Amino acid sequence: MAESPKRKRLDADERRAAIIRVTLDLAARQGVDDVTTQDMAQAMGVTQGAIFRHFPSKDAIWLAVMQWVRERLMSVLGQAAAQGRDPLDALERMFLAHIDFIVGHPAIPRVLTSEHLHGRSPALRTLITEIMLAYEDRVAGLLQAAQAQGLARPGLDARAAATLYIGMIQGLVLQASILRGQRTLAAEARRTFPVYLQAVRLHPEPGEES
Repeated sequence: MAESPKRKRLDADERRAAIIRVTLDLAARQGVDDVTTQDMAQAMGVTQGAIFRHFPSKDAIWLAVMQWVRERLMSVLGQAAAQGRDPLDALERMFLAHIDFIVGHPAIPRVLTSEHLHGRSPALRTLITEIMLAYEDRVAGLLQAAQAQGLARPGLDARAAATLYIGMIQGLVLQASILRGQRTLAAEARRTFPVYLQAVRLHPEPGEES
């Protein structure tokens, strides 16, 4: 009997996690703005009431989705950066890991850019802003470390380069969305990132143009 409360909490956590996964799956298939709590309930084989027992509102579900994204994405980026042999290599590993994360969760860019969600939920907009600024800080920090180690140009504006870094990911996602099937996101990322490295690196590597 003493273990019963713990088991109930785990069950609730698992159900919340399942709702988050289903919401992302539905958003990938039919678009963020068209996902309803009835869709979620139907996909899970439960009633809408069961959904609302775990989340007070649809906005609360989307907020939980983005909290899940932040935790998973920052973990993925941290692991990738930790494997880098130097700050620039860490940046490249982060970039490719982020692209792979998006390939595995294609609904995430839609959630990040949905004006419908942002306009309805100030808390969600605030959370997304925090995620973007924290990401920018991490990238800028690695660029500054690269400058300190003589790997990146000393006159490089690390903040501007960090903004460009994030913008590259957004641009590649948009391109892949428009050119469905014609170009793959992962392949384009691997083709594009060396151009960015060439722009920030102090000395080009052998085989690169100066």
